[in-house]
Amino acid sequence: MSDEKKPIAKNGPEDDSYVLEDTGNSVEDIEHEMEIAAQEAADSTAARRAREIVPGQASAESDDMKDRYLRTLADFENFRKRTEREKADFYKYALSGLVRELLPVLDNFDRALEHAEEGDDFHKGVLMIYKQLYGVLEKYGLKPIDDSGVPFDPKIHEAVVREDDPSVPSHTVVAVLQKGYFIHERLLRPAMVKVAVGGPEEQR
Repeated sequence: MSDEKKPIAKNGPEDDSYVLEDTGNSVEDIEHEMEIAAQEAADSTAARRAREIVPGQASAESDDMKDRYLRTLADFENFRKRTEREKADFYKYALSGLVRELLPVLDNFDRALEHAEEGDDFHKGVLMIYKQLYGVLEKYGLKPIDDSGVPFDPKIHEAVVREDDPSVPSHTVVAVLQKGYFIHERLLRPAMVKVAVGGPEEQR
């Protein structure tokens, strides 16, 4: 008959793998695609029951619906994982900019404590305020880079002074002139250091 419905046409050859790359679609778009695929599968099943269809055609159409549904599920799972990862990183490092702006304040506290006479009222007051501020920043992941006597690491150190010192291995940090800082595992600022040269080369 002329009004007989035609089988749903395929959109082209499909890959047998159901692991998809992240397409960047929104959750709403992916959910909408899932609803369409599920509805088409249901309509196809009902239509097959209502009319005669060659068994091979019915099987191919069912496989196509299943393939599209599984692909959409995989797409949604990839998107969910990416969103969770981005959200976790955002909350973890959301205060990085603010903390970086406060580093010069910590530097000034260090200088004030270095030049104040230890034990007097001024030193005690500055130290109390410094510990309170640093304690708050530490809760949000701030960690100092202030070790001396360690090998120079260009990833976290900035050498501003070189000093001949044959008593220690060459390229050893002998003094930290300005602390560096991490926030969690991310470098906020490298430490400015004095590096010894002229000593024995460290065995690697």
